[in-house]
Amino acid sequence: MSLFQHAIVRRPCPQLAEGLTSVDLGKPDIQIALQQHRLYIAALQICGLEVDILPEDFRFPDSVFVEDVALCTSRCAIITNPGAPSRNGERNLISSTLEKYFNDIEMIDFPGTLEAGDVMMAGEHFYIGVTGRTNEAGAKELVKLLYKYDFSASLVPLTSFLHLKTGVSYLENNNLLVYGELEDHPAFQKYNRFVVPKEEAYAANSVWVNGKVLMPHGFPKTIQAVKEMGYPVIELELSEFQKVDGGASCLSLRF
Repeated sequence: MSLFQHAIVRRPCPQLAEGLTSVDLGKPDIQIALQQHRLYIAALQICGLEVDILPEDFRFPDSVFVEDVALCTSRCAIITNPGAPSRNGERNLISSTLEKYFNDIEMIDFPGTLEAGDVMMAGEHFYIGVTGRTNEAGAKELVKLLYKYDFSASLVPLTSFLHLKTGVSYLENNNLLVYGELEDHPAFQKYNRFVVPKEEAYAANSVWVNGKVLMPHGFPKTIQAVKEMGYPVIELELSEFQKVDGGASCLSLRF
């Protein structure tokens, strides 16, 4: 198990309310979002990470969800090719930042599309969701790149989730949070699984950071289950990001 040293985040822009969403929870309030983002950064710092804070970009309402545009591994970084047309230009924003940390940087290119919200790392194996945002060509291209750096990978076709990590989070120590169509998925049978209750589905996207777990506030059953697994939990208000399909993992790149 490797500890993270760095995180990259991007401040939310005033156009956040124009971001893509599949839920009807109202429009996010940018001032509340900015405060929630500051507390998210503070949580990463509590976990021992040095946080590189990138400026907001007014052209891309969803660009606060920086996880989607790159996959950072212990051996390389891979710039993705977002499947949402309005987000595709975001990948051009991240390269100069990644060059500060990585000697080896790869890219996913058309016809492949890939968003790293569809990629879950478990040790040296990567699960890649095939969704509306990540197509099979992009997933297979990522598999080839990961093999190049001596990682393994497998595809997980999905039917109902925006991203793979909408419904599953690896918490290290062989523990998973799972929800929905992934509850009994054969790819995850070897793990200790806590099935997130339907009414707490949003908590299925939580993130392990150096022994602690960052979780959205307001989901007591899942939070209690994670605590009983032995993890200290940092609860975060993420309501404004939930309104535009963003979760705890989406807001940072961690490596």
